[in-house]
Amino acid sequence: MSTSNTSPLGQKDIFDAQAAADLRAKRKDRIAKSLSKRHRKEKIFRIAGFSAVMAGLFFVALLFGSILIKGLPAFWQAGMSVPVYFDPNIIDAGPRPVQKAGESPAQFQGRYIAWQTKMGMVDWDALIVNGIISKAPALAPQRDELGEIYTSSESYRLRDMVFENPALIGKTQDIKILADANVDVWVRGQIDRDLPDEQQQLSPEVRKLADEMEAQGVLTTSFNTQIFTNPDSRSSPATSGLAGAFMGSLFMMLIVIFISIPIGVASAIYLEEFAPKNYITDIIEVNINNLAAVPSIVFGLLGAAIFIGWMHLPLSAPLVGGLVLSLMTLPTVIITTRASLKAVPPSIRQAALGLGASRVQTIFHHVLPLALPGILTGAIIGVAQALGETAPLLLIGMSAFVASVPTSPLDQSTALPVQIFLWQGNELRNFFEGRTAAAIIVLLALMIGLNSLAIWLRKKFEVRW
Repeated sequence: MSTSNTSPLGQKDIFDAQAAADLRAKRKDRIAKSLSKRHRKEKIFRIAGFSAVMAGLFFVALLFGSILIKGLPAFWQAGMSVPVYFDPNIIDAGPRPVQKAGESPAQFQGRYIAWQTKMGMVDWDALIVNGIISKAPALAPQRDELGEIYTSSESYRLRDMVFENPALIGKTQDIKILADANVDVWVRGQIDRDLPDEQQQLSPEVRKLADEMEAQGVLTTSFNTQIFTNPDSRSSPATSGLAGAFMGSLFMMLIVIFISIPIGVASAIYLEEFAPKNYITDIIEVNINNLAAVPSIVFGLLGAAIFIGWMHLPLSAPLVGGLVLSLMTLPTVIITTRASLKAVPPSIRQAALGLGASRVQTIFHHVLPLALPGILTGAIIGVAQALGETAPLLLIGMSAFVASVPTSPLDQSTALPVQIFLWQGNELRNFFEGRTAAAIIVLLALMIGLNSLAIWLRKKFEVRW
């Protein structure tokens, strides 16, 4: 009689093993589903992050693209090269007066002013029109309309040339004459030619003449360097440039560099390395952080109240603008400098102190050189931010029209961002829309250059420990 080899205990073991296997299978299935879910979420997150980066780059490219498309053509302007003959029969004011022996300064000044008055009454436009006709004799019947082709300030430029060099009288010189702003807009197709005559800025005769001169090659489009060398102009929009605004921004940035950076770095060194840790320094640190977040227009109000209202500094001067921007940049310089000092490992300080260096020697001979890349980066970024500020400058009067290039920080001036603000509101929209974009390109180029310099300095002086 045979007996079964499977005991009740063995059947239980088989059941437990099967249950354990089922449990492991379920656990593996749950883990697999969990991993699949996590991988799916990670993939979705990566796609979302990549999409966000691409969307940001797209909008930045769209912004820069629209600015470049509108601004780059503004660096080219319609004009003509005219052989101007400084006809002595037209310039009949006589030679420049020379002080005679025994003549008093007052008498000489009187004769000189009378000569200047005669020079101002010379028909300088006739010289330009004669030059155009000598280059294209077929335009002689339209002599009356030729005076409307070029911008009005060109006649004054000829006068100033003769003032500076009277030897030009009787000679012929090729001079680049800029077209009037409305003619430039017409020639370069920046206005709808199908508009009725009452909506056109030029008369039908002048429009026809401009097209004829362009067809004959008399009126051409070339790169206009005067946008960099001329100040702003309202009487002659075609000659308006960025020279005054650029010099104003330059003076302000020099003031920011020589005020905010030394004071900010010194303040950060003291607060981080020497100041006692108590409630007073805590309050100072909190206020510095709060000042970094204050809107820039508040600094403009502060500057208008203190520097102009109380100290009576000149209105619309780069000195006041530089002081206001220095106050605005100061918290940024302090915060970035302290962060750079904190990034230096404590072992550097401990090693220097252990070798017998004093606290001051440790900071200035060891810690500060290692923190220099971060300090330079923060300072340059702060200056670049100040370069693009507009709101505080509007409140201290730098939005005023200034038709001269400042020669000192005390002269009236404007700034590049303010010049952009003024041009975008000009009534000659078709002409100044492109010129506004061109000014933005110049400002962006300066800011990108400053930020690139910060990155280069950080890489050059970066020390790894």
